[in-house]
Amino acid sequence: MALTTAPDPTRRGTGSVRPPATRRGTGRIRHGEGLAGYVFLSPWLIGLMGITAIPMLLSLYLSFTNYDILTPWSEVEWVGLANYERMFTSDPSWWHSVRVTLSFALIAVPLKLAAALGVALLLNRAWRGVGLFRGLFYLPSLLGGSVALAIVWVSMFNREGAFNSFLALFGIEGKPWVNDPDWALETLMVLAIWQFGAPMVIFLAGLKQVPTELYEAAAVDGASTFRQFVNVTLPMLSPVIFFNLVLETINGFQGFTAAFVLSNGTGGPVDSTLMYTLNLYITGFTDLEMGYASAMAWVFLIAIAIITVIFFSTGRFWVHYSDGEDR
Repeated sequence: MALTTAPDPTRRGTGSVRPPATRRGTGRIRHGEGLAGYVFLSPWLIGLMGITAIPMLLSLYLSFTNYDILTPWSEVEWVGLANYERMFTSDPSWWHSVRVTLSFALIAVPLKLAAALGVALLLNRAWRGVGLFRGLFYLPSLLGGSVALAIVWVSMFNREGAFNSFLALFGIEGKPWVNDPDWALETLMVLAIWQFGAPMVIFLAGLKQVPTELYEAAAVDGASTFRQFVNVTLPMLSPVIFFNLVLETINGFQGFTAAFVLSNGTGGPVDSTLMYTLNLYITGFTDLEMGYASAMAWVFLIAIAIITVIFFSTGRFWVHYSDGEDR
């Protein structure tokens, strides 16, 4: 009489199905892990909704109204596209702030990136104490858009400031740079360029990734240092240059603190430092035209989005990646 043995459900290859109790236990574990993930994400989600998403949607609604902060919500009047029509057709201060901001960004951003790349090239060497110099050059960027830094900068470029004292050593007569409409914006540009530490550090990281074999091959072919920079360094750094260009352009358009401190919140002298964000602040919190200021904010957001899209659309023609694929 042949004896048969029942298959062991715990052995592999028998075709048996895992007991339902085990599957239910695994499901509970996964559900608990998912719930824990949402719990840890909840502070970010609450911040996203309460600080970003809901205020943005509210400002979008206000951009179609004549809300002025003092008017009760029940009396807010819907004006449709009137705020946008006013902005483009009958507000010279808006167009002036656009011109000032474009001038600032088109001059300060390229010079800032050039300074950052130049210093990064100097510091990309095994010099004694190079770490100290890297920290010193990066220090201004840590201060960022602080009010204290802007106050110090204004005092430096006053008539009796340190800059005029330096010029006096060479017999050059200074001027009140921050109070001169022809030079006030330029002092803000110099401040922005001086804070090149953040893109400098990113350029340094990119330079560390350039293979030394490329420089050796170029040197064997007789390429000069300048040709090596043009034909090796710049192409290999193009993704880093693109990254810094996008970030610094957005930061350039968002300049506010220094212009506010220099002009005491007025955009002076003679509106020479009336940056877009400062004009938006004056419109919303000084003139109390929050509906119109909201429309200005949304136009600003759309403009930055368009500029970013242009960068990404044109980047594929000059940004080269080490894997040989252009994106």
